[in-house]
Formats: sequence, C-alpha cells, structure tokens
Amino acid sequence: MAGGTWTSQNKVLPGVYINTQSREAVNISIGDRGVVAIAKALSWGADGVQEILPGADLSPFIGYDITNANALFLREMMKGSDVTSGPSKILLYRLPGTGGAQATATVGDMIVTALYNGVRGNDISIVVTADPDNEGSFDVNTVVDGYIVDSQTVTDISGLVANAWVTFSGSGTPTTTTGAALEGGTDPTITNTDYANFLTAIEPYTFDILAYDGSESTVITAFIQFITRVNESIGKKCQLVLSGAAGVANSKYVIAALNGVKLSDGTMISAQNAVWWLAGVEAGALYNQSLTYAQYPGAVEANPKLTEAQASAAVSGGMICFVDDFDIVKVCTDINTKTTETPREGAEFKKNRVMRVIMQFCNDTYEHFSLYFIGKVDNNDNGRNLLRKWCVGYLNEMQANNGIQNFTAEDITVQQGNNVDSVIVNVAIQPVDAIEKIYMTVTVSANAVVVETE
Repeated sequence: MAGGTWTSQNKVLPGVYINTQSREAVNISIGDRGVVAIAKALSWGADGVQEILPGADLSPFIGYDITNANALFLREMMKGSDVTSGPSKILLYRLPGTGGAQATATVGDMIVTALYNGVRGNDISIVVTADPDNEGSFDVNTVVDGYIVDSQTVTDISGLVANAWVTFSGSGTPTTTTGAALEGGTDPTITNTDYANFLTAIEPYTFDILAYDGSESTVITAFIQFITRVNESIGKKCQLVLSGAAGVANSKYVIAALNGVKLSDGTMISAQNAVWWLAGVEAGALYNQSLTYAQYPGAVEANPKLTEAQASAAVSGGMICFVDDFDIVKVCTDINTKTTETPREGAEFKKNRVMRVIMQFCNDTYEHFSLYFIGKVDNNDNGRNLLRKWCVGYLNEMQANNGIQNFTAEDITVQQGNNVDSVIVNVAIQPVDAIEKIYMTVTVSANAVVVETE
C-alpha cells in the first residue's frame, strides 16, 4: 500500500497519505521590559558594554561593591519604587577617554600591574610571604581594601596567573613583602567624543531606557537625536531619561527630571543624579503600570522642594518633578517632554504609561514578525489571516492585563499590499491610563434630616 505525505491531492496509487503539523498557533506572550543603558566615567572596569544583572557582584564591573559611594549610581538605579520593579538588566559602558594609566608595583623581580587603568588600582597591594609548610614556596596575596581577593602559592614568579585585579610578570624567586602598594593609576580624561562613541556602541543592543546623567548641552542634543533616530528610522522603541532638557526636547521619546531628592542618610541627589533612579523605574515599569505618585525609596524630601505653582509649571513644561509630604517623596506625574499636540498625536502621547503600551506592542510585533513571519509565511489569505490572529491574540492578552480597553477583533485588518510580497496592517487600540485626577462634589445640608416613625 502506498503512503507518505502529501502537498496536493494528486496521488495515483491507493493508500493513506498523512501530514503531521502543529496547530496554527504561535506564542503570543507579551515580552519583557527592564533594560537600561548608561555610559559612565569610571575608575575601574573594561571598555565597551558590560551587562549587569541586579544582585550581581559589582566589583568586576566598577571595582567597588554595592555599598561603596562609587556604586551610588547603580544602587539608585536598582531600587525600584513602591509600585514598580527596577531594571532587569543594566548595560554599562565605561567611557574610555584618554590618558588613563594602570597602577603598578615592583617587588623584587616581580612586576604587578592593575588589570584596568584608573585610580582604583592604587587601592591594591601585594603581600608575599614564605609558605611555612612548603620550603621554597611563597604565598602571593592580592589585597584590596584590606581583604585578600586572590591567593596563589608558587615557587617561581613565572607560575603566577592573572586574577580579576592584577597581572604578573617576571621570573625568579619571589621577594617577601608585608604589603607593596600599587601606584600611578590615573583616571582617563573624558570628552564629548567618548559619548558619541558610546551611542555607536550601544545602537546594536536592545534596551528600553537610555540614560544620560550629565549636563553638557552638546551631548544632550546628540542623545536626543540618537533616540529619535533609533525610534523612527531603525524601529526600536525606547526612551531617553536625562535632566535639563526643558524646552529642548519636546518629544514623546524623552523623559526629563526637573529636581532631585534628599535621601534619609543625608545624601543629596541632584536632578542629574535622579536620572539614575528614574531611568531604572521607567525601564522596570510594565505597560500597565504608571509612575504617577510612585514613591522614591529612601528619600525624605525633594531637592529642591517645589511650591504648587512650580510643580504645576514643571508638568506643563513636560518635566518630571519630585514632590513630598509626610516624609514621602513621589513622582508628581509620569510624563515625557512632549508639550505640543497635533492631529496625529494628541495629549495621550505625553503620558509614559501610554507610551509603554505603544512601545511594547511595536517591539513585540517587530520581534515576532521578524522571527516567525517574514520569509516564512505565504502572502495569501491563509498567511495574512495567521498574522491577524496573532495580533488579535496579543492584544486580547494586553487588554486582559488592563493595558488597553474596548478592543475587538474588528479593530485589526490585514490586507495585501501594493507588491506581491507586502501586507498592510491597520491596528486601532485605546491604551488605559491610571486615574490621576479625582474631582469630587460634597453636598452638605444645614438642616438635620428628621425621620418620623409611627
């Protein structure tokens, strides 16, 4: 008996022809958010983009642990808020600059060199002692901030291997020392060109928030131009968080902080430094979450404190500001710097929760269509219907999670485009925003109400 698979019903011999296939169902789960990209002038660390996950040991990346003052920017970025998470990943780029030097020390015939340039290398010392249990052997300890971070036992200097802090060179018998400090480490000098190189380096990566914590107007302009191009020319939907962009950006892609906060330990966070926390929570906020009135953990007052008129002017100018009462500091309203409205883009585009809905849908659609549709699905009624079914399923899930409302399957159409390989997709969605303004009328009667009973 004949058998096998079939493409069309054109078999000659009697038999059973069986095809096996999956049902026409594709993954419609909504993607993750939470990636922040930032460039920093650091005193330790490799050049280029490094991926940091919350909770990871920061020493390999910046040379300091999470409790150190030099880690403040990452500590603030990872905090989250009372209603949203912090970032799921930080893309940290060490600005390379020029003129940086690695700290070194010479101990007898052994030369020790810090792994990276920068002043952090000057905090490293080397302790060499004779091994009491093995004659002719020596213990070579790398010490940072009083703690041994690496220990090796060798008989010859050439047997030493590089660790996370230093490299070794030379040969011969090690010379004992109670502590030889590395010296000569200097930080590189950073220029605007380094930030331009960062934008080139970060472009291939996927991120939700790009952060700039400086005040250089030339760099601010370059970052705004970059985030606009990435959104409108490349198709990656993301936003930029910075400070000092009032009246400059006027963009749904740009979020700007007007003021900062004072932390409970007395640390003053300026508007530029508030970019750290704001970038983290804007990245961590989901498409169905708003940061309006979100609390800044550990903050006790705004810096500077604003009057009601100043806060109102900030919001009208497209600036995020911090306000406080009862020792709680919160975001006044979760907006971007867009201040003008057009027939194509109304007031709703000023709200970051709305923008997150739009960006989530666009990014997930871009990824899914690239992976599962382009070049793989036929451009006929069946193929276009499969594409439409995915969009409907996706938006139904988003609606179930209160990201959008009033959506029906009829709000999506998929049609043949002008060319044989193109399709036209039209989607109508209504994002949900959070309640922000409550207007209440209370009617008070001056006369007592008398209830008579028999």
